[in-house]
Formats: sequence, structure tokens, C-alpha cells
Amino acid sequence: MAACKVDKNPVVLIETESGNIEAEIFVKNAPITGANFMQHVDSGTYNNGACFYRVVRMDNQPNNDVKIEVVQCGLYRSERRFPPIVHETTEMTGIKHTDGTLSMARRDPGSANTEFSICIGDQPELDYQGKRNPDGQGFAAFGRVTKGMDVARKIQQQEDSGQYLVNPVVIRSIKRIR
Repeated sequence: MAACKVDKNPVVLIETESGNIEAEIFVKNAPITGANFMQHVDSGTYNNGACFYRVVRMDNQPNNDVKIEVVQCGLYRSERRFPPIVHETTEMTGIKHTDGTLSMARRDPGSANTEFSICIGDQPELDYQGKRNPDGQGFAAFGRVTKGMDVARKIQQQEDSGQYLVNPVVIRSIKRIR
């Protein structure tokens, strides 16, 4: 009898100085964004200089009409930058910005590269036609935390100045564990 092939999404371990976070990466639903993220994980992009550097809470966005809650990480202030990827909207992927969703940060559609956020609570305004970004294209969701949301929430509560952490949380590594 032939072995049955089981297709599973990759799982990554984000090791930080504040604790570990595990996340499933939805490479089938978000093939462009998921593959881009896994390429960076597998090549070690996040293992040298990446950190959680931005926290967005209800109390630290006084000038935003549409408020969200996320923690953002990546290669902030690093000279290492990579080509941006095509924007995959939540309308295309079906992945919504619910509690624990991983999502690529961007300015304009098609400008995302290594920066990503973890949603703290449900954030529908980050979805396609959400109002957080004036272009209505939303952000590219591509994975979900499976363990360690307590770590993400702890990072979000650290001291910030204008949404930027006073003491960024170092990412020791992000590696594939499945």
C-alpha cells in the first residue's frame, strides 16, 4: 500500500528574549506572502538584527480615526532590505485579521518585504476594504500564532514612545520547526 501524502503548512518558532511564539504559515491560502516569509525564515534573514520594535494599542494612536492593536517586528533600521512582493489581499486569500494573525506590514500595495505584525485581538480594519489604510486594499495576512500569544501580548504592553518600543525585543531566531 502506498503511503498517503499529507500536506501540512509549515510551522515556525519565533525565539525572542521575552519568550517563544509558534506560528503556522498558510502557504496554500497565501502562496506569495507565505512563500516569501518562509524564504526569509529558511535563509536566516530574521536571525541577525530582527526585533519587535513597534506596538500599537488603543492608548497610543491619538491621531488615528481607525484604531488597531498589533505588535510589529522585522529588520527595523537594518540596512538589509529585500525586494517587495505582490500584495495578496484578504479577499484573495480568505485569511482574516483575527487574534494572532500574522500580516505583512506595508506602505503601498506591493511594498511589503520583511516587516510583519501579529494581531492582538480581531482587527477587521486591516482586511480588504478595511479603513485602516486609505487605499482599502488592507494588509496581507499569511499565518496565525498557535502558541505564545501571551508573549505577543506581553511585548505589546511594554513601554513605548510614539508606538516605538523604548527597548525593542530582540528576535534571537525564526526557524522552521515543521
